[in-house]
Amino acid sequence: MNSGEYIWFNGKLVPAAEAKVSVMAQALHYGTSVFEGIRAYATPRGPAIFCLTPHVRRMFDSCKIFRMDLPQTPAQLSDAIMETVRANTFEECYIRPIVFRGAGSFSLDPRKSPIEVAVITIEWGRYLGPEAIEQGVDVMVSSWRRMAPDTGAPMGKIGGQYVTSQLITMEAADLGYAEGIALDAFGFISEGSGENVFVVKNGEVYTPPLTSAILPGVTRGVILTLCQDLGIPVREQPLLRDFLYVADEVFFTGTAAEVTPIRSVDRIRIGSGRGPITKRIQEEFFGITEGRKPDRHDWLTYVNVKKSVESMESTART
Repeated sequence: MNSGEYIWFNGKLVPAAEAKVSVMAQALHYGTSVFEGIRAYATPRGPAIFCLTPHVRRMFDSCKIFRMDLPQTPAQLSDAIMETVRANTFEECYIRPIVFRGAGSFSLDPRKSPIEVAVITIEWGRYLGPEAIEQGVDVMVSSWRRMAPDTGAPMGKIGGQYVTSQLITMEAADLGYAEGIALDAFGFISEGSGENVFVVKNGEVYTPPLTSAILPGVTRGVILTLCQDLGIPVREQPLLRDFLYVADEVFFTGTAAEVTPIRSVDRIRIGSGRGPITKRIQEEFFGITEGRKPDRHDWLTYVNVKKSVESMESTART
C-alpha cells in the first residue's frame, strides 16, 4: 500500500517510515482501538473529503463508548486529516484515522495504557473490484453472526470487534464469493463484513435498523438522505434472510464499498444485477462525490481551500 510520504502521528506529521508502534502496545494484544474509514475524492476543485464532520463525530462517539478520552478536539482531528491529505498530495485517497492504546500495561483495563492517535492516507480504488460498481457482486449469507446487543458495542467502530468481520470475509473468499452478509443474534439480516445492506422491493427501499447490530454507517445516512431527495420510500425494519432472495435489488453501502450492487445471494440471482433504483442512487452519489452535481448537503470538504485562503492572505500582505 502506498501511504504517501507522511503520516500524522501523535500531534504532528512525520515521515511514514518513522511512524512506529511498540510491540507492547495494548491495542496489538487486545484490539483496543477505534478507527474510521473516510474517502477523499478527486473533483474539478481538487481533492474533497466526503462527510468529514460526521466521520469525526462518529469517531468521538466510538471513543466515548470505549472510554477513550482523545487529546484532540473534533476540530483539531479534522485539521489533522486535512493536513495529512494535503501533505501527501493525493488527488483521491482512503483515509484511516485511528486511536489506540499504546505500551503501558498488559492489564485488561485498557485505561492503564496511554492513548495514541494517527492519521494514515493510502491510494485505494474500488474495494470490491473496479467492475463491481456496474456489474454487481456475488455474496453469501455467512455462518458467522453479528454480536448480540449485550455482548458488544455494535455502534462503536472498535478494532477488536472486527474479528467477526474477518471471519465473514475469509469464509466468503474460501467459498468463492466476493463478500458475506451476517445475520444478527435473532436471525434477522444485519450487515456485511464492513458494509450496510439495502434491499429494494416493489419500488421501496428497506434497510435493517440499528437494533440489528449494525454500525451506524455514515454512507448509510447519506443514502437515506438521497432516497428522500429522490422521492424513494424507505423502511427501516428487521428483515428476514429470505427477503434477500425475493428482492428486486440489493446493494451494499460504505466508505470502502461506496454503492455496490449485489447480483446474487447464495447463488440466487437478484434481478438484473444492478436495478434502476440502485442506478439512480449511484448516479446521485457519484455525481456529488466527484463534483459533477451540486453538493446540496455540504458533504464535501475541499482540501486545498485553506491553502488558497492562506495564499490570498500572503498576497494581500505583500
